[in-house]
Amino acid sequence: MTRAGRLALLLGMVLAGPAGAAADIVDGSYGDAEGCRYAETGESSGADFFFLLNKDGVTTAASYCAFKGEGNRVGGATKVAAECHEEGYEETTPYELTLTPDGGGYTVSFPDGTRWGPLMRCKT
Repeated sequence: MTRAGRLALLLGMVLAGPAGAAADIVDGSYGDAEGCRYAETGESSGADFFFLLNKDGVTTAASYCAFKGEGNRVGGATKVAAECHEEGYEETTPYELTLTPDGGGYTVSFPDGTRWGPLMRCKT
């Protein structure tokens, strides 16, 4: 990730504000190896792909989705509103994400069928 990309990502995190109800749903950091490294250090390794889920939202190498409002439990999953920002774009896009427990981690699903995960708990 470029320096400008990291700056935009961090700015998005700061502007996102409080996490809403997702803070009580996601009880730590979950991700792939690169996402967990990012959670621990705050620095990207430069990997083209990484995923990190925490109480604030979902971070990838090229986007950030900040949780907004209250999460709603539906069966074993939780639906939560999010505003997503892609690197290189100023506007945000609202989504309703679904967080589904999956083998000790979570899978994040978008309304269009896109799925990220399972993202496993990061070892700290």
